[in-house]
Amino acid sequence: MAFNYQTLKRLTNTSLDGATVAAADLGTNSVTNAKLANGSVTATKMAASAVNLGSSTVTGTLPFAKGGTSNTAAGGAYQALTTNSANNALTFAATGIRGMSVYTSTGTWSRPTGVRYIMVQVQGGGGGGSGHGESGAAGGYSERILDVTGISSVTCTIAGGGGGTYYSNAGGNGNGSSFGPYLSATGGHGANRHNQHNGGLAGVGSGGDLNIYGGCGGSHEQRSAGMGGASFFGGPGPSGHPQGGHFAHNHQGHSSPGTGGTSGYFSGHRGADGRPGLIIVTEFY
Repeated sequence: MAFNYQTLKRLTNTSLDGATVAAADLGTNSVTNAKLANGSVTATKMAASAVNLGSSTVTGTLPFAKGGTSNTAAGGAYQALTTNSANNALTFAATGIRGMSVYTSTGTWSRPTGVRYIMVQVQGGGGGGSGHGESGAAGGYSERILDVTGISSVTCTIAGGGGGTYYSNAGGNGNGSSFGPYLSATGGHGANRHNQHNGGLAGVGSGGDLNIYGGCGGSHEQRSAGMGGASFFGGPGPSGHPQGGHFAHNHQGHSSPGTGGTSGYFSGHRGADGRPGLIIVTEFY
């Protein structure tokens, strides 16, 4: 039976019995996307597992606008997928804590590459102790979270502690610490600085999200070595007995940053120096 070519051109899917055109009846690449109407191939017309995403059948990268990542590979080790600075695409970048810098003497903090935020902790220096229980106060404390994307470096000024002395004399005042113009903490006062036989008054933080006083110093005792004021980081050095000589002064290093100096036991026993301040900078990507 002969077929007319024009008749074959008018052949539609309704003219065919079900399943009469099988894959074996189609030449390689004979059905192209140009011969398929938009939306004509739906999920119901595809067999289970017909599209293998692990093969080269499906290529390209799903764009961000379509719910994809626009990335063709995973990021570096320990990086996370996050939005970019323009908030219009996804990118792999380092996240979390980058590191910590501790300053026990004056220096300069410089922003490492990729760091966006820092947490700064500033401790002022402690005041010096005297004798007969009259002790120095701790320096103040300040803490702040800073966005440093526009900051390249900051000067860290570290306070020294006030010197300890003998009974009836005034202990030295502690100095203040500061992280550039952003936050600071004043030093604690030495014993007897405000009134005779009284402990020192504490320093206080300023400029931070958290600003607190340190601990104040103890007052005159007949037979006692008063403890220096405690700082944010811990307690002062030990008190002593005459059998230990200048015990408080000799062991003043066994104390936390910024604490006040513990007093000597009697008038002939020297009080401890106040402890120097401290700055801690914790860096975040």
